[in-house]
Amino acid sequence: MVREKKLVDEVSGWFRLYDDGSVDRTWTGPPQVKFMAEPVPPHDEFINGVATKDVMVDEMSGLRVRIYVPERKPEDNDETKLPVILHFHGGGFCISQADWFMYYHMYSSLALAANAICVSVYLRLAPEHRLPAPINDGCSALLWLRSLARAESYESWLSDDADFSRVFLIGDSSGGNIVHEVAARAGRLDLSPLKLTGAIPIHPGFVRAVRSRSELEQPESPFLTLDMVDKFLSLSLPVGSTKDHPITCPMGSRAPDLDTLKLPPFLLCVAEKDMIVDTEMEYFEAMRKANKDVELLISPGMSHSFYLNKIAIDMDPQTGAQTESLISGIVEFVKKH
Repeated sequence: MVREKKLVDEVSGWFRLYDDGSVDRTWTGPPQVKFMAEPVPPHDEFINGVATKDVMVDEMSGLRVRIYVPERKPEDNDETKLPVILHFHGGGFCISQADWFMYYHMYSSLALAANAICVSVYLRLAPEHRLPAPINDGCSALLWLRSLARAESYESWLSDDADFSRVFLIGDSSGGNIVHEVAARAGRLDLSPLKLTGAIPIHPGFVRAVRSRSELEQPESPFLTLDMVDKFLSLSLPVGSTKDHPITCPMGSRAPDLDTLKLPPFLLCVAEKDMIVDTEMEYFEAMRKANKDVELLISPGMSHSFYLNKIAIDMDPQTGAQTESLISGIVEFVKKH
């Protein structure tokens, strides 16, 4: 007789955990938004000015990346090298994949707007792989780029066209936490000839054990609820940890002092109506107090990860305009670094 597994926990629409340890990440929310959480196949041909492909970085670990390459602009010559933007997706460390439509739409747009090569990492997910597993994946991807820069390995889309002296980190939500952690680790490594010239956490999942005022007062959004924060972090942080862990609270007392870290210039992107905007701003103030090079880009009237919501971008003029402003601000940061 086959024993029927029992549901242990769930995050509505996104995630179900069973008593045998298995996880079901099938989208069960409104069917009209399911397309945003579905994979987009890679395509070698240019579609809307961008080509993509998936590459195996490490056969042993199974680490993969998705590469977005923009079509050459008329003003480019054959010698033009493009900056590299290394991307870490969000999902509370528990859900989503680099090839989901929401990331495909955003990062193909960014690659085209910035005239840059975007490399998006397929991160391992909790609870099967708790932190620091996805941070290790991010570091491994950065070291792979270093191996390409040193000509120790070869990938045609990068080795031939990338400017490894201009590498940026970018991440959405929990991917923003990974940006900080990878940047901090990179400061202790010899990456030469690769240079890490900027880091861009977008709406990073910086929180603390005591709820902030914005968590209590700001409305929940399609991409962030208190239930998601609490349950995803309980399943992804090291066992026994609280939200004061350095990965989720890098500005807290349990984290390394920010002034001891060797960090590149940062562009911190926040949304005015984000439920966790208060703790994101605590991070910004802590970075400034530590005399770090940090800029702030605020999206007025917007909520968490608004720029990934294709329906809102198309239907709401304000969301569409703020998404364009966000991309423009990121492009400006990349161009000046």
